[in-house]
Amino acid sequence: MTPVHAPGFPEQAVRARARAGVAAVFPAEHLYGSTMFGATPPDRPGLDVLDRMRLVPPVFMPQRLEKLIDLAREPMHGDVDLDTRIGGFRSALPVYVSAFGSTQVAQADLGIAVSRQAGRLGIPLVIGENVVPIDGYGRDDTVRKSLVGRIRAYTEAVADGVGGVTVQQSTEDADAEVWNQLYSDPATQPLLSTGRLALELKVGQGAKPGLGGMTLLDADRAARVADRYAVEDLSGRGNRLRCSSPGTFTEEILRHQIRLMRNNYPQARVWLKLPPARDVQAAAITAWAAGADAVTVDGAEGGTGWAPTSFLDHVGLPLAECLYRIGPQPSCLLVSGRMWEGTRAAKSLSLGARAVGLGRAALLAADEDPAAGLIRLVDCLALELRLIISALGKYATAALDAEDVWWPSPGVHPGGDRPDPNPDPGG
Repeated sequence: MTPVHAPGFPEQAVRARARAGVAAVFPAEHLYGSTMFGATPPDRPGLDVLDRMRLVPPVFMPQRLEKLIDLAREPMHGDVDLDTRIGGFRSALPVYVSAFGSTQVAQADLGIAVSRQAGRLGIPLVIGENVVPIDGYGRDDTVRKSLVGRIRAYTEAVADGVGGVTVQQSTEDADAEVWNQLYSDPATQPLLSTGRLALELKVGQGAKPGLGGMTLLDADRAARVADRYAVEDLSGRGNRLRCSSPGTFTEEILRHQIRLMRNNYPQARVWLKLPPARDVQAAAITAWAAGADAVTVDGAEGGTGWAPTSFLDHVGLPLAECLYRIGPQPSCLLVSGRMWEGTRAAKSLSLGARAVGLGRAALLAADEDPAAGLIRLVDCLALELRLIISALGKYATAALDAEDVWWPSPGVHPGGDRPDPNPDPGG
């Protein structure tokens, strides 16, 4: 099988963590005693605003004193509680696996490996759109890359009372009645009966806001789905571009869709995935008011299996701007976009997110080691979160606050003026 690659993403760092586990959080051991370490220059290529922010511990830590009194000893990073409620699910960590659907990268063994390891970790798994129209529903146990194949791999590994599976639906999935099949399928009843099944309405994604899903298919497969998708021959060399419809939404349509989901599938959780749109706050608030258990916002840094290259660099708001526009909310906000380690996750949590999603990082880690690569990667992220949250004088993810983050622009502070969207990297 061809190895997976992610240009522009810290692929080698992710693979190193998938191999070495928590040792990779620190410098290489052989350097101890002979090397002096310091910060990397802040203007290195590839950093976005969220990366350039810094986490800022205080001197005075009243919450640490409270924890000391509670424990009758000095608290350490191991005392930080990472248990989190994510969209109605109990998760062992403020982390979930982001949606990846029918793209070839996630098919067959890699998608199954990610599902199984997410289950072992006790974190939620999102299965993306278009799996059924492209790979099949999978009532036949031999169809491993199917929708049910991924769900079974997860449920066989997850412990009781934690985690959950969220299944996206797009316009084309609605034609296949995916949610109707799932809701009545014996394979999903263990999840449904324990409140661990969610349905996610996909409005858009970070890598291509305003567009639907895109994949390449060979001529035969493209012909089989041409009645449901827009199909184009771009190269004349056999492969076809298959385009999903992004759907059409107004505030009233979105409210109606969420209410319909709650009415038709009362035992399932309801999630909504938004692109990094300019009205992202209004859309999120509309969804929560209509009854959504979680809103996922995919920043413009989010990955994809296929998209116009111009969209990757020039369309959509950065995740930091999405977090700023949405602001602190009492409801469950989930975010994704270039997540792979603890500092970016901690900044997102401080700015209002409940949990962060691993997409490309999850696939790369599982590609590096299908048995435990994702587990080791998440172990690294969990250790970093505990170290960071403890350093901030706090002992639960919910205690993180905008005061814990410094925006890299002079004169800007939490609750103050709007951050400069193009700050001087030197601050």
